[in-house]
Amino acid sequence: MNKPLYLTLTPIGLVELFFSAFLLLSFSVTASAETIHEERSKYRDIAVTQNGDRRCLLFNVHRGDRNQTCLYVSEPDRLVFDYTKMSFAGLLLKPEPEKILIIGLGGGSLPLTFNDLFPDAQIDTIEIDDAVVRVAKQFFFFEENQNMKVYVDDGRPFIKRASIRKQKYDYIILDAFSGDYIPEHMLTQEFLEEVKSIMTEDGVLVANTFSTSRLYDHESVTYQRVFGEFYNFRLPTSGNRIIIAQLGELPSQNELIAVAEQLKVRMVKYGVPLDEYPRRLSTRVDWDMSRRVLTDQYSPGNLLREN
Repeated sequence: MNKPLYLTLTPIGLVELFFSAFLLLSFSVTASAETIHEERSKYRDIAVTQNGDRRCLLFNVHRGDRNQTCLYVSEPDRLVFDYTKMSFAGLLLKPEPEKILIIGLGGGSLPLTFNDLFPDAQIDTIEIDDAVVRVAKQFFFFEENQNMKVYVDDGRPFIKRASIRKQKYDYIILDAFSGDYIPEHMLTQEFLEEVKSIMTEDGVLVANTFSTSRLYDHESVTYQRVFGEFYNFRLPTSGNRIIIAQLGELPSQNELIAVAEQLKVRMVKYGVPLDEYPRRLSTRVDWDMSRRVLTDQYSPGNLLREN
């Protein structure tokens, strides 16, 4: 009797077999997605795809970039991506924010969820590309209201002007991606000092970036230079990491757990397992401390050209 194929393969062959199957499945899923909208804005190529109940926003699709936002049309409240859910880990440090600033709109899932959670909070979202705002409203159920506004602007000058006006926010999310990476002028020490200047004393900064990249060490030492100790939040199911920083001393894990218990029921409808997050928040230094801090004169663009 012939043995099943998987019993005749070496461990390496098994890995190759399963990886090939994964690629085939991924290709089949991608190929079955229908493009329902395409346009070229001043900044990027934009596409909206539909695959069954799942609708996604993509930037610069000709370069193979990943989805920026996805939603389930029949359940728009339920968040799709782990990194989007992870952005709510900042609630463990600031459970009842009143003034929220989000840099980067995408499909609008972050401001919509915060508005649903905290309808009385002021939510300002900054998006540099007016085409993204139009697409979010047309295809992803995004609507402004009295407390939730979107401003077409570059995040950095907006923050600089807010600092001049002495505006303060108690929950700030940096979620701006150009397609390849975070815009380099929003990764520097000078920029983070500007962000720091508009945070309330008990405010929290939540920054979405990548868990592995050539900039990982440089990003980490830059955040450390500005904020001191911060929480590094990663999940094995996501290629993103979330940096969570405050102006003062970070709370203990027991304090995080207590807040998670209070909030976890409210987060169920969005699919956010908030009670699982405290044990994942780490202050351990896992980066090369000798790396150079990113500045306006020493930027990610320089690093990406290094050998």
